[in-house]
Amino acid sequence: MTSAVEAAGLRKAYGKKGDVVQALDGLSFSVRAGAMHALLGPNGAGKTTTVRILTTLSRPDEGQASVAGLDVLAQPGKVRSVIGAVSQHSGAVGLLTGAENLALQGGLYGLHGRGLRNRTAELLDAFGLADAANRQAKTYSGGMRRRLDIATVLVHRPSVLFLDEPTTGLDPQGRADLWAVLTKLAAAGTTIVVTTHYLEEADQYADRIGIVDRGKIVAEGTADDLKAALHGDSVVLELDGHDLAERAEKVLAGVPHVASAAADGALVRARVDDGPRALPSVLAGLEAGSIPVRSVTVARPSLDDVYLHYAGRSFLQAERIPV
Repeated sequence: MTSAVEAAGLRKAYGKKGDVVQALDGLSFSVRAGAMHALLGPNGAGKTTTVRILTTLSRPDEGQASVAGLDVLAQPGKVRSVIGAVSQHSGAVGLLTGAENLALQGGLYGLHGRGLRNRTAELLDAFGLADAANRQAKTYSGGMRRRLDIATVLVHRPSVLFLDEPTTGLDPQGRADLWAVLTKLAAAGTTIVVTTHYLEEADQYADRIGIVDRGKIVAEGTADDLKAALHGDSVVLELDGHDLAERAEKVLAGVPHVASAAADGALVRARVDDGPRALPSVLAGLEAGSIPVRSVTVARPSLDDVYLHYAGRSFLQAERIPV
């Protein structure tokens, strides 16, 4: 199986002595050609730093990386010629029209004349922007701007596309529209590496997921494989307050059939072998501890459960930790 992206032992720190942030701490992963690969993690996990290194915008302190068989450190110019990269912020020039933005990008890669005009028209049509081709980009909606950003970096037909949190700030319809575009690109053979902190996006659209925490890949696989590796069920209990949740966590540690429990705000997540069978014992234990339950849900493991298992904290807890 051919790998389009390889990262091995990447380390990167920011700051000065006494105030150092370890952004990457030995991160390694690979992406097969033609795959939609998601790097899933909370803000500050190291996803953006990883993308910056792979797109030649930053150098690691240690480690190696290659894209499309090209060494990122030794051949940065060649790497840039075969990739497209979209950051968290729009790269479109607001005063230019959609068509002019695409033409400008094409010119940077030596495209011109009829070939460039045909490619511009092709992309505007594919991304649903043909009717807005002659409007200034600053008049586009957020979803249209993101589609234009992606169309712009595809003018030179890159083999690998990197997108850093592409749906941040978009409404639900805008997110759905953008993922529809990305899915078509992947189906056509473009390798896509996308960072996201939206669990449901990675679950639904990615061929393979690398879960990033504290600068490392802590788990990797398909969404189904990652969830299936956690045997049993998840019991989520909503209580009346943080103090009750912490008490409940301690109580559940001694309840039969409960493998683990973790408090997260007013919620407690318990891992059990068999949800329906364990639920009476769980509720009885909490009642004996004078801990009222507002609601309870029993479900198969989710990606949040996967993250909790490997990182030792829930995804929401990690998001709330300042970086």
